[in-house]
Order: sequence, then C-alpha cells, then structure tokens
Amino acid sequence: MSDQHAPHGSAGDDGDTGDLAARLRRHVRGEVRCDTTARALVTMDASNYRRVPLCVVAPRDADDVSAVLEVCRERGVPVVARGGGTSIAGQATGTGVVLDFTRYMNRLLDLDPDARTAVVQPGLVLDRLQEAAAPHGLRLGPDPSTHSRCTLGGMIGNNSCGSHSVAWGTTADNVRELSVVTARGERLRLGRNWAGAPGGLRELVEGELARLRTGFPQLPRRISGYALDALLPERGADVARSFCGSEGTLALLTEAVVDLVQAPAARALAVLGYADESAAAEAAAQLLPLEPLTVEGMARDLVPGAGTALPRGDAWLFVETGGRTEGEARARAEAIVRAADVVDAQVVTDPAGQRALWRIREDASGTATRMPDGSEAWPGWEDCAVPPARLGDYLREFRALLTAHGLRGTPYGHFGDGCIHVRIDFDLLTEAGVARFRRFSEELADLVVAHGGSLSGEHGDGQARAELLPKMYGPETVALFERTKAVWDPDDLLNPGMLVRPAPLDASLRFAVLPGEPVEVAFGYPADGGDFTAAVRRCVGVAKCRTTQAQGAAVMCPSFRATGEEEHSTRGRARLLHEMLAGELITDGWRSTEVRDALDLCLSCKGCRSDCPVGVDMATYKAEFLHHHYAGRRRPAAHYSMGRLPQWLRWTARTRTAPLVNALTGLRPLAAVAKRVAGIAPERDVPHLAAEPFTRWWRRRRPRSGAGAGELVVLWPDTFTEHFSPSVGRAAVRVLEAAGLRVALPPTLRLPRPPVGDGRSVTVNPVALLRGRGRVCCGLTYISTGQLDRARTVLRRTLDLMDPVLRSSAPVVVLEPSCAAALRSDLPELLPDDPRAHALAARVVTFAETLQRHAPHWTPPRVDRPVAGQTHCHQHAVLGDTADRRLRAAAGLHGDLSGGCCGLAGDFGFTAGHFEVSRACAEEQLLPAVRQAAKGTVVLADGFSCRTQLAQLAGVRARHLAETLAEALDAVEGPGSGSGNPAEREPGGSRGDTGEGTR
Repeated sequence: MSDQHAPHGSAGDDGDTGDLAARLRRHVRGEVRCDTTARALVTMDASNYRRVPLCVVAPRDADDVSAVLEVCRERGVPVVARGGGTSIAGQATGTGVVLDFTRYMNRLLDLDPDARTAVVQPGLVLDRLQEAAAPHGLRLGPDPSTHSRCTLGGMIGNNSCGSHSVAWGTTADNVRELSVVTARGERLRLGRNWAGAPGGLRELVEGELARLRTGFPQLPRRISGYALDALLPERGADVARSFCGSEGTLALLTEAVVDLVQAPAARALAVLGYADESAAAEAAAQLLPLEPLTVEGMARDLVPGAGTALPRGDAWLFVETGGRTEGEARARAEAIVRAADVVDAQVVTDPAGQRALWRIREDASGTATRMPDGSEAWPGWEDCAVPPARLGDYLREFRALLTAHGLRGTPYGHFGDGCIHVRIDFDLLTEAGVARFRRFSEELADLVVAHGGSLSGEHGDGQARAELLPKMYGPETVALFERTKAVWDPDDLLNPGMLVRPAPLDASLRFAVLPGEPVEVAFGYPADGGDFTAAVRRCVGVAKCRTTQAQGAAVMCPSFRATGEEEHSTRGRARLLHEMLAGELITDGWRSTEVRDALDLCLSCKGCRSDCPVGVDMATYKAEFLHHHYAGRRRPAAHYSMGRLPQWLRWTARTRTAPLVNALTGLRPLAAVAKRVAGIAPERDVPHLAAEPFTRWWRRRRPRSGAGAGELVVLWPDTFTEHFSPSVGRAAVRVLEAAGLRVALPPTLRLPRPPVGDGRSVTVNPVALLRGRGRVCCGLTYISTGQLDRARTVLRRTLDLMDPVLRSSAPVVVLEPSCAAALRSDLPELLPDDPRAHALAARVVTFAETLQRHAPHWTPPRVDRPVAGQTHCHQHAVLGDTADRRLRAAAGLHGDLSGGCCGLAGDFGFTAGHFEVSRACAEEQLLPAVRQAAKGTVVLADGFSCRTQLAQLAGVRARHLAETLAEALDAVEGPGSGSGNPAEREPGGSRGDTGEGTR
C-alpha cells in the first residue's frame, strides 16, 4: 500500500490541537488522530447535525478510556462515544474528542449458551454477535435495520429496538450488567439492586419516588429522557437498565453482559395488505395477542417500485411468526391472516423469499430520504411512539399536520409498538425553511404528547428532540434529569448539549456550511438537478457501506471491507466531499489531498449506485473530483498509461506491433522498468495483446452458411474484446448468428446482405465513415481516471461514428459489462444536452438481453454443468443480471455467481500501491468460490478485469458466457465457418491464462 495510507498515529495535527494530541499520545496506547481527515470523517452521524471535533481516539481497552477522560478533564475538553455513527438525533457528534470504539474494542469476549448470555465490548457489530450465537440456537433480541454495522455500545446508548421488539423488547430489556467509566475516572459495574450506582444517585431517587411512579408514560417504546423509573424499588433498582438510552451523557461503556433469547427453528412471514396506512395501523394492535415476532408497517408511497413484490393494497404489515418446524411457523402465520381483515395477503416460508421482502423494509431508512419525485427528505422526527391502540388516530392527525405545514413524509416502522419512522421534506437550506422546521417540530411534539406518546421511540433524543422534552415530562422532571446528569458527570464532560441543557434543535445543521449556489461540474447529475452539492447531500449516514462482510449479491463497499477504514467507505468519502464543499475544515477545495487520498482506494465499482439506499454514486463523484483536482496539472503516470489505454492499443493494432510488445513485456527486467514508468503495480503481469484484433478477424471472416437472415444487431467492439479477448467477440458472433440474428460492427457497418425482399435497410452516412481512423469507444478509461474533457471528445466522436446506427432500429450489443455500463449511464450524464447520447444509451443491451429480447424463441444449447465466478460489479450496479440468469438456466448452467467485486476493477488493481487491496477484494468471495468449485464447474466472468484477476491470482481461465455457449454449439453443430474455436486460448492471452475455464 502506498505511503499515503500510513498508520494513523503518524498523521499530522492541525495547529490548535497539538498540545492535546501530544498529551493523548503519551497516555493512550490506541490510535490518536487529530489530522483533518480523521476529524472530517466524524463531523456527522446520520442526523441533520454537524460538529467538528478536535481529535479522534480509538482506545484499545478500558485503561485507554480512563486515560482519555483524565486528559480531557484536565483541559475541559468534551468527550463523545461513537460506534457505527448511525445515530439519527446527533448524539454521535461532538466538538472535543470522539472515541471510536469500532477499531479495537470490538470483540465478543464470552458466550455462554447454557446461561444464554454474552459478554461484549461496545464496538462489537450486532451481526457478529448474532453469527456467534446462531450455532447455539440463540440471538440477541433487538435487531435494528442497521444490524450489519450498528454496535452494541450504540444500541445500549440509544436503547435501540428493531423489528422484533414486540417479542423480545428493547436493548434495555436484554441487558444484565454494564461496565462503565465515569467522567472522573471511577470504574463501575452496573446491575440490579443499586449495584454500581454512583454516590448520590440512590438518595436522589428516593427523594423523588412519587414523581418516578407517575411522571413516566407507560408504553413499550418510551425511549426519551433518562429511564429513572427503572430505579424504583418495585422494579429492582436496576442501575444497568436505567443507564440504557443515556446517549453517552452519564458514563462511558467499556463492557456489557447481555441476555440472549432462543431463536425459533423456523419462521414464516405473513405480508398483509390493507386499503390504507391507518387501516394497517389499527389492525396492528389487534394482532399482538397472537404473539407474533414482528408487526412492521409501511405504505405504498414509501416503496412505489416494490408494489409488484407485495400483496394487493396500499399499505402492508410484515408479521413474522416462529415455530419448531416450518409447518408450525406457517400455521401461526396463516392464523394471523385469518384473524386479520385484509385486502390481500401472502405467507412466505422460503428463507430467500423472506430475506427479499425484509430487504424492502430495511432499506426504507435510506429510501425514505427521497420523496417519490426525487426531492430530499430529512430526519428530525424519525421515531415518535404512541400507545399501539392509538396509532391509527395519531397517523391521521400526523398526516394532517404535515399538510397544514405544506410538508410531505412517508411514515413506516414498528406498528406493533406504535413507533413510527418518517423522513420529511424539510427545507433546511434557507432561513424560512429552518423556521418552519422548528414550528412543525414544536406542534408535532404537542401532538405526540396529546396521544400519550414519547418523542423518541427508538433512536434517542440527542439534539433533535431534547429541547422539547419539557413538553413530554414537564419542567420538574426535566430538572430531575439535570440533577441526575450532575450526579454521574458533575463536570458536564460527556456529550454536552444532549438530553439535558440541550442545544437548540435548529442549531449546527450540517447544511448551513454548504455553498448556496451550485458548483461548476462536468457531469449532469440529472437526479440531483445538476447540483453536485445536492448529490453529495445524498449520503445521510445510514452506513450500509460499512458492512464488514458482503451481503449476498451486493457489491458495496469493497475497499472498506478490505481496509476497515472509514475513509475508504462510501460514507467516509461522501463526508470528506461534504467538508471540501463546506470549506471550513478542508480548505483547499478540489485540490484537497485528503479527498484525493480517500478516493484513491475507491475501485469505481459503482456498487454504491445500486446498493446504497439513497443512490450515492461515488464512482461518478471520484471522476468529477479527479477532473478538477488535476486540471492544468501533471497527472499520475497511470492516468497516461492505463487511462489512455484505447489510444495506445489502437496504435499497436495499426502498426501490428502486438507480438513485439508481448515479447518486450515478457522480459522481466524490461517489464519492471516499464511498469515503474507507467505507474503499474510491480506485482502484476502485463496482459498479452491478441495477435489478431477482433475487428481484423471480422473483416476477413467468411460468414457462416445460413447466417444473417434475422433481425439486425450491432456488436460493439469494445477495447478489451478488440485487443485482449477477441475470442469473446468471435463467440458472440457465433451465438448471435445461431440465434438467427444478423450481426454488424460499427463504424464501417459491414453488413451481411439481407435476403431479397427483406425490406430492411440501414442508411450509411459516408461522412461519418471518413472521420479519420477513429473507432467507437465508451470512454471508460478516461472517465475512471477523471480525464473528462478527453472523455467527452471521445464520446462525441463515437456518436458521430454511430450516426448510421442511431438512425436505424438496431440494438447495440456490448459484451464487456463495464463498457455497457459506461454507455448506459456515464455517456448521457457527461453529454446531457446531446440527444444522441440518450439515444445510444437506450440502445445498449447486454449479450443475454439481446437473446432474450431479440431472439426470444431461440433455445440455447444444453451445457448442463455447474457454474462459479462473479457477476461483474458494473453489471450488478447498472445493467442487472436477470437476463443472464435466465439464459444460464435455459442452457443448464446451474448455480449462482458470487457477489462483491473482483478487485481489479479496470485499472485499479494494476495501479501501483493497490495490489494488496485488489487481492483482498478478490479473496473475499471470488477466489474462494472458484477454489471450492467442484470438478467440471464452468468458471464464468463476463468482464475482462474479472477474467484477468482469476488468471493472475488463481491460474484459472474464466470464460464469458458467450464463449461457453459457442463451445456448446460447436460440439453439437460443428464450428461455424470462420468462427474459430472460442474455447481456445488466445494467442496473446494473459499470462497464467491456462486450463479450460473449468475446475
């Protein structure tokens, strides 16, 4: 890895923090970072708020936590605990020292299946605990939708709940003991019967027993304020329980003992359709006596695109049941369906089907940040809760209040607990909009209290709601909260401004520092009104990109999973771009080295474009940044060598020097020098060039007898097929013609003569054909390296050359997924005002889509073998693979391809300093899947990068799907005339490209 990714302890410090940083480093064994990047990464959580800290410390143990508190107490510097940074009320941000527990204090210390307990550190991610408990049939009951990245410390701090709280309660219901360090360094072990209580707490409580017995609403999701009623003698004086939900304001958690519950052996999911949201809300409370595991609700305006996957209706309840067997779980789900007055319903017992449906619900925390028309929506009133029996009435009045203020929102959430999540289209960019935000907040607090509810039902008060706690509790109880804070933290060191003596709900809004006018950019950003600032605002911090293990077919975010560094997550990079635009912490704009270094390990895999719930497209943002960062400046060598690869390869093809280039790169000393000059990783072999480019073969081929009688398709000769893998192009021609299609290539459009009387014709523009010797190009390599001016030039020339095709009705078949994705998405976004760009993007089809749409009655040859390999990341993110799955199934190619990213990702894995990250990405899913494949398995990889990665790291020759089908055709019918054998190794294929594409 390059020097710019050196250990954090070596990072520089901003001037004002030097003494604090030096003191911390002397006493703390963990990492201390006070540099601009570290601070910028934690200015925000998933809320509307922003605070700039002085330092970020990753403590190794409780001793480090005590040391940080001692240093900060001496200097009066606030301390804020942070886990996954997914808090929605602002409580994970601060102006002093932020403690990041996810780096070191992230272990499962013990799991006792007999006692059904686990001992955890605060930085442990919930999913890691669930995975460890699952073999024993156990789990932690609470499960927020952020379970793949939220931490146990954050869950305890916020008293998180999740969808199963109707069965297993809140986090506080599942906590047994807590180890904490107070702001003055006292270490306490909190439990029942006043165990671990700080001095003065018992006396305070015993003097307020009447208030504690009458002043706290009794409802399942009362999270607001301090849980002082848990200290009542009749409730066991449970100090650990009362600590839950204190948001890091009382003490810092260093260890927890939590109870585990028995997980049902089988589950069923009943999805119930209702006429509207209020009908679903009113039905939810009636289902609780049937003891479901979940009662989750949402309406159609939250998921307009998912309606086809759900039963009829405009609102739905997701009701999960459990049992010892699938039949028992199903029977309970069917009993719920019978008891419910529904428009429609479905019961799903298949685990994959259940996961697909739950994914719709879990992604709501991100999708809710955009209204159906694409406009922005924000948290702030994210999780109010009312008694479940009053939820229907509350929702009607809530909708009316929105309308009265001219606002829109899409409620969803835990209907069985009366807890509603909603993002609202507040205008937080203007003074008038912020004023309306305050008025609405005050009126909504009154409405919640009128229904006997809690301002927070899951995510805590933080800054978003704490100012309004007097409306819920009254001034006397709020004063009691302040006295409680003083008992625990008399110096007000821990997370000040939260819960007690709170900052105003409309202060420190993260949008206030952003530029008021759009910045000049190269891409069109059509989904954000052409505004790059709005595009960056898309990241709301839900941190789905911070998952440490790949989720199914998902891709995002491979570099974070390889490094574990926040700055290499999609969220981290978005935060740095936000601070770049703000100009307060990162002050050199597009020239920022902090942003450049964070983007350096972005693979441009585009996984975030599809996997991020709000559609952050970091690959585009990276290209945009590099375009400005290097404007008028010398670029890295890799930008000239690999970024301009198409022009170098065209030169070798014209001069017919591919054999010479291959020979020279085969000489190790010479290759080493060349790689150093070109900025190529020394660990990499340079792929061999094909002796005969694809288009040269096309010009000399003899069309197969009987080919070319059907619909015309234009086969795109992408750079990789043309110069590295012509066998893929030859195979595609073989299959497309076998399917009855006529194949042509741009720009010369050498068309097979149509049969007499066919009536189809294409008008060829001779001017377009005489434009030099240029060939069509998608501009991918220029785009990924941020050479956007050159990319636009290349794309405009391509559009000129494609003019005859665009005036025909022929689809454009692109074999390389990355090139297809570039044409379908990057082309119209780089040339938004050129209608030809949109026309070409609309014509682009993949190999499998071509056969599905234009040869629907063709039956592929049977291969009847298992497959392994990986769906190309750009195909997953931009193109989709439904047609590929169907084509593989029709050919008898069974099994699923892995998700993730191969790690090569165009030029990324070849760039110097990237090899280790590239290999780590491949080792996550792709290489294990291929190594574990049974003998006879076909290794599929439609992308040249994926095939190269497999060849160089595993010694396996992977195939494009077209090659596998062409080989099967040849086995049945014999080789097509002039087609060659697509299964043969290319004369100049990649080194290590051995074998037959099977295991």
